[in-house]
Amino acid sequence: MLRVLILFLIVIAGIVVGPMLAGHQGYVLIQTDNYNVETSVTGLVIMAILLFVVLFFIEWILRRLFRTGARTRGWFVGRKRSKARKQTQRAMIKLAEGDHRQMEKLLARNADHAEQPMVNYLLAAEAASQRGDEIRTNQYLERAAEIADTDQLPVDITRVRIQLAQGEIHAARHGVDRLIALSPRHPEILRLAEQAYMRTGAYGSLMEILPSMAKADIYDDEQLQVVQERAYVGMMDQLMSEEGSEGLKRWWKDQSRKTRHEPALQVAMAIHLIQCNDHDLAQEVILDGLKRQYDERLVALMPKLKSGNPEQLEKFLRQSIKQNGATPLLNSTLGQILLKHGEWLQASDAFREALKQRPDAYDFAWLADALDKQHKPAEAAEMRHQGLMLTINNSQQ
Repeated sequence: MLRVLILFLIVIAGIVVGPMLAGHQGYVLIQTDNYNVETSVTGLVIMAILLFVVLFFIEWILRRLFRTGARTRGWFVGRKRSKARKQTQRAMIKLAEGDHRQMEKLLARNADHAEQPMVNYLLAAEAASQRGDEIRTNQYLERAAEIADTDQLPVDITRVRIQLAQGEIHAARHGVDRLIALSPRHPEILRLAEQAYMRTGAYGSLMEILPSMAKADIYDDEQLQVVQERAYVGMMDQLMSEEGSEGLKRWWKDQSRKTRHEPALQVAMAIHLIQCNDHDLAQEVILDGLKRQYDERLVALMPKLKSGNPEQLEKFLRQSIKQNGATPLLNSTLGQILLKHGEWLQASDAFREALKQRPDAYDFAWLADALDKQHKPAEAAEMRHQGLMLTINNSQQ
């Protein structure tokens, strides 16, 4: 800038000095309503130069003043940012300590000057939610939404998480539906959706997002299987309460073969049918499942059945003992079925075989009942005593 000024002055000096040396300075008249200004060309040029110099000097002074103001303002802003950074670090320590009140205060102070103001407000909202302060929670969320502008996804996710924590499950369900539509494979959205759907009984919606959960690697295969089973059991609960045994039967037939062959679902279906007093269909489900794959959970349900065809159960149990060997569960289950149908001697033999393999207080009690029916009170009393002593010993361990 200074070089340009010097060059400009040299040019002007040439223009002024040239006419002066030549003796021809010219004449300039500036006329207004009240004044007349008369001067030479040289004088006008000199006045213009002086005006330019004055303006340049004023501009230099103003620039220095504004620069000083900017530095001062930058100093204050930098100080606030540094303070906000330290407070955020202290807030993370309070988070680890579980002190949500102090965490909220530290995050909210100078949050606008933090490196990520939106994150500070969102964490402060969760801290306020932990304290049960809904007013401050909403204030922090609104402020975070203002800062986020077009990037509202983190704010919406935090809002749904807080709603679930506060028990506002239907509001959370509404928020989750909207988030799923916006980002169907976002891991945290899928986790929140699982909670919202499970707690609102939206088991069909939960089943729909299971493929996305698998692709997002939220759970391993075993955990995902557990979630799927919970969804199926939830559907069974709803059908049982709304339509009873007929609804369960119709729904079960509509399922794929793969679903109907899942042992855990067969167990759940049999339990629901027994609760609906549909023992014949429950027995059919149990035996069909055991023919394809042996499962102790299905065997354990047999004594609860009150079907008109107990011979099928007894036949299956005896065949299993011959083919796979006697187990305490098989012998005990066989004994309970025989006991229910008045076959006292065979029932007592089955209970004795089970007790040879492992002591069990229930088998001692059932064996005592079978011996009472055979008019053997002394032996029955001895079995009850052994069962009582076993219960006492187990409770003391």
